[in-house]
Amino acid sequence: MVIGLDATQSVDPLPSGVGVYCARLIEALAAAAPESDFVLCYRANRFFRALAAPRPAANTKRRLLEEPLVRWLPGRVPLFHGLNQRLPRCRFPCAATTFHDLFVISGNYSTREFRERFTRLARDAAARSDHIVAVSRHTASQLETLLGVESSRISVIHHGVDAVPAIDREDLAEFRRRRRIVRPYLLHVGALQARKNISRLVEAFEELDPSLALVLAGSNGYGASEIHTRIAASAARSRIHLLGYVSAPTLSRLYRTATVLAFPSLDEGFGLPVLEAMSAGLPVVTSRRSALAEVAGEAAVLIEPTDTAALADALRRTVEDSALRRDLIQKGHARAAQFGWQQAASQTLALYRRLQ
Repeated sequence: MVIGLDATQSVDPLPSGVGVYCARLIEALAAAAPESDFVLCYRANRFFRALAAPRPAANTKRRLLEEPLVRWLPGRVPLFHGLNQRLPRCRFPCAATTFHDLFVISGNYSTREFRERFTRLARDAAARSDHIVAVSRHTASQLETLLGVESSRISVIHHGVDAVPAIDREDLAEFRRRRRIVRPYLLHVGALQARKNISRLVEAFEELDPSLALVLAGSNGYGASEIHTRIAASAARSRIHLLGYVSAPTLSRLYRTATVLAFPSLDEGFGLPVLEAMSAGLPVVTSRRSALAEVAGEAAVLIEPTDTAALADALRRTVEDSALRRDLIQKGHARAAQFGWQQAASQTLALYRRLQ
């Protein structure tokens, strides 16, 4: 097979969950199908960064995904897969698109201009795709209700997760000293944005034992100014650590030294931090909304994210109840092990074969 992939997000210098998905799926696809040729296509803003990095595998080649050069693609690439909810303007013999989420359309989580552009690109990709990969059943449902996509054109293929590596205790102790995080702490991983429900998390944190700290690892996003204002006004401000975007090694150390992952998001297409935390043996408190209950299964404490009292109570119990913690750690390890990139690649390759 010859398969074209929009690999633009795979070389994101500060990758989010979408960037991780693109990079890891490409690696897994190339490894699982060595007889196939993968044409990795990059938009202009990432093309030269891609050229500076090693190729993911010998059966990959790189191309620029911009007009007018992109016009050669359909004749040489019988199947093209857009990995991030959009397709190039040209029409392919067969096209698939991965949709990660549609919260920009369904909620007030972006500027009007961004929402209009996102909606236009999403509708176009949905209309021109022969098949759509949804990363969760929740996203699949939104594709049907918000974009009118027939269920027969949708396959749910979950993300994989890379297990957080084991790290030496002395390394972890030095990490905490260097970061000046000496208290037991709740960890939140993700951008500071309205959708992540961080202001309500801060409110719940204020009700907990003052021996605890709250660590927020993520860059600023839509609504960050209101979150910063709420934190500045908090009586617990001295116990809240704002780290900004963190590297993968730092994130691994945060997962390994935290007490609970607090992830009360209002809307997620998948929710990769939930599985990453579980793989590290970190108990998780998260929302029962959107895709989070689907991803967490029975391995997390699920709450209604708009109920601050319920969130505070769940965090308190997960910190203090040793039996609950043991149960969540055991179930979390088992749950995270069910999500692998090899499995995602195998399911994606099977879809390619059906489409050709």
